[in-house]
Amino acid sequence: MKLRWSRTLTLLPALALALGVTTTAPAAADAPTVRSGWNNYSCKPSADHPRPVVLVHGTLGNAIDNWLGLAPYLVARGYCVFSLDYGQLPGVPFFHGLGPVDASAQQLATYVDRVLAATGTSKVDLVGHSQGGMMPRVYMKFHGGADKVNALVGLAPDNHGTDLNGLTRLLPYFPGAKQYLDKLTPGLSDQIAGSEVLNRLNEGGDTVPGVHYTVIATKYDEVVTPYRTAFLDGPDVRNVVLQDLCSADYSEHVAIGIVDRLAFHETANALDPAHATPTTCASR
Repeated sequence: MKLRWSRTLTLLPALALALGVTTTAPAAADAPTVRSGWNNYSCKPSADHPRPVVLVHGTLGNAIDNWLGLAPYLVARGYCVFSLDYGQLPGVPFFHGLGPVDASAQQLATYVDRVLAATGTSKVDLVGHSQGGMMPRVYMKFHGGADKVNALVGLAPDNHGTDLNGLTRLLPYFPGAKQYLDKLTPGLSDQIAGSEVLNRLNEGGDTVPGVHYTVIATKYDEVVTPYRTAFLDGPDVRNVVLQDLCSADYSEHVAIGIVDRLAFHETANALDPAHATPTTCASR
């Protein structure tokens, strides 16, 4: 028994870290707060950018740290930008996205309604990193979000789950590990390829009508593996690999959501396709 439990504890930290450490340092104050012009509930969308943008962090991320690069980038371009915390576990500050994906989708539904009420708009655009690019699809398909979302931009999203370069296939060899993961960090289990949540989400097609989808992936992704499992299939979908735009871009899973200016530029293009400009190695 002691040996089996030891094996379980050995594997769990690797799974937790591999499934998306998307923070920099813990935020100094409770999130969300107004930072660099975002999460400002008095912001009113302009004629040029008529919808608020809601940013959805990844696993182990939060409403501030995940967006210290992209949020100010979008605010500077005239967007009303908001971000939320979701998937909190009791006694775990700052590092969220660990709760059940379905419950997180309901949190997103509540938050979107709050943003719509504050801005007086009927739809939002969603931008999510990692789990935050996949979980909104659960919101749209099962929690009434399809009519409230104009576009979803996923930065390295795990739309079809991940095998973590084969690491999840080792779970059967560590008795009790899967049950322990399911109980303590269900948000991690839900992102493993073949999970009940992902099977239900992707059954019958990847998309819902009326939503514009963009997936921005990197071939150096070490978390969402294989990286092409991020891609969606369906009408009004654009799947992008950063290295097809700039072969010198070496961003991996974390960097694509936090610091990659090419990913930021592609995000801006997806939010305003009428004024899109080519993304190149020189894009800023």
